[in-house]
Amino acid sequence: MQLLHRFYAYTILLLAVFLYSCIKEEDKDIIVDKGYSGLFRPQVHFSSKYNWINDPNGLVYYEGEYHLFFQHNPFGSGWGYMSWGHAVSTDLIHWKQLNVALKPDALGDIFSGCVVIDKNNTAGFGKDAMIAIYTSAGSSQHQSIAFSTDKGRSFIKYRNNPVLSNPGRPDFRDPKVFWYEPVKQWIMSLATGQTISFYQSPDLKVWTKLSEFGSGIGAHGGVWECPDLFPLKFEDETKWILLVSINPGAPNGGSGTQYFIGEFNGVTFIADPYSYPLWLDYGKDNYAGITWDNIPEEDGRRIQIAWMNNWEYAGAIPTYSSGGNASRGGMTLPRALSLVKNEQGNFSINNEVVSEINAFGSAWTTLYNGVLSSDEKSFSIPDSPGAYHLQLTTSLSDNQILTLSWVNDNNDQSQIKINVPENQIVFDRRESGKVSFSNYFPGVFSCPFDFETDSITLDVYVDQSSIEIIVNDGVRSITNQVFPQSIYNKLNLSLNTGSGFSSLKYRRFNSIW
Repeated sequence: MQLLHRFYAYTILLLAVFLYSCIKEEDKDIIVDKGYSGLFRPQVHFSSKYNWINDPNGLVYYEGEYHLFFQHNPFGSGWGYMSWGHAVSTDLIHWKQLNVALKPDALGDIFSGCVVIDKNNTAGFGKDAMIAIYTSAGSSQHQSIAFSTDKGRSFIKYRNNPVLSNPGRPDFRDPKVFWYEPVKQWIMSLATGQTISFYQSPDLKVWTKLSEFGSGIGAHGGVWECPDLFPLKFEDETKWILLVSINPGAPNGGSGTQYFIGEFNGVTFIADPYSYPLWLDYGKDNYAGITWDNIPEEDGRRIQIAWMNNWEYAGAIPTYSSGGNASRGGMTLPRALSLVKNEQGNFSINNEVVSEINAFGSAWTTLYNGVLSSDEKSFSIPDSPGAYHLQLTTSLSDNQILTLSWVNDNNDQSQIKINVPENQIVFDRRESGKVSFSNYFPGVFSCPFDFETDSITLDVYVDQSSIEIIVNDGVRSITNQVFPQSIYNKLNLSLNTGSGFSSLKYRRFNSIW
């Protein structure tokens, strides 16, 4: 009898999956948050119409479109049945979600990966074919490919998958591939436990291992994931950057992204002798970020986007809509990564929101421009927008602490402290709104900052469920989710002692939906 019950249950599950798959993707949003108007729904960040998302995948630019594929569960608001969702944009800000691009098959779920444009038809699927390289995650993890000749609207999986079989490692995933012209080979960076392995291929089908990086360097508090290897230029000098996401082991707990600076000779990556780990972001919610491939040379930017979440509580955060297909999870604003050098000759990565955001903001409004003393000053955020940008520039002395408190009518509060004596910028979300869904969520999180000058500028992007802070044009970034009962509509400024000049201006963003 028990066996019969299992048979019936399995049959019902298969029938449900079949019926759901018969629904047109463009019709599914009818039964969820079609207006993107849910309480916590991001208004200027990408989020899925429905259900779970995590890592960005397959970032590629092709014929006027930025493609954003992403880890997606088409059947529920929790992790599972991992597929590739798909969205496109012409401006990196407004997104149109398309049909699910890749779904599980006999080799397993579709884990993270990348997309390249095969300009030379090396794989034989056609000139300029869009080729996805991804992890097939069944009983073990292997690398597979699929191709599209209709700008990513549909993919055909290669009949001889997998193209790179697992040599027996428990973690063998997240391929990121680029064409390396000096040797006319495709180069793959692959997460292999707590190292990154590099492979090469002439055709994306036959892969040869080159080298392995990571032993004894960087943070090793958890598994390494989602690598990305690319060059960045500073004046006439080129350095190679290796991004590696790690979970757990981030500076403020849980998930985070470290990076290495060095040289790549086509076979091995050699890190320069810096004090690793170096961290791309010091918030709790910036993970698994990778960069777009095939950005036009005349643009020249290295553009990245990340999952705005943390595995410590990702499956428990409030959803953006209601019902069985509720949306859960979103992305950061796209960032432009650049290489900078300090007075000591050391390189680091700057991390700024892409300039395209400027086309969609209102005109700047000055809220304050003068000397700030230890008396608290309060500023109303005009127009009660769905999202907005505040820019604070302030001059502080060695013993001063400037506190910024975002508040709403329900007394939810998020707080930033610019703490010069301690060389820190601190974010406090203990009373930010809805926090009780996980013990890991409320907390006080710090970002080290060397106050080399007495002036600091914060660009703060506030959305329905997030605050992104860019410090001094990208020297530091701090990304955190918050879930207030309504968007913060007031800002309080207070200085612990003395006085200092400060200017504060504001602009709002209309919903991208």
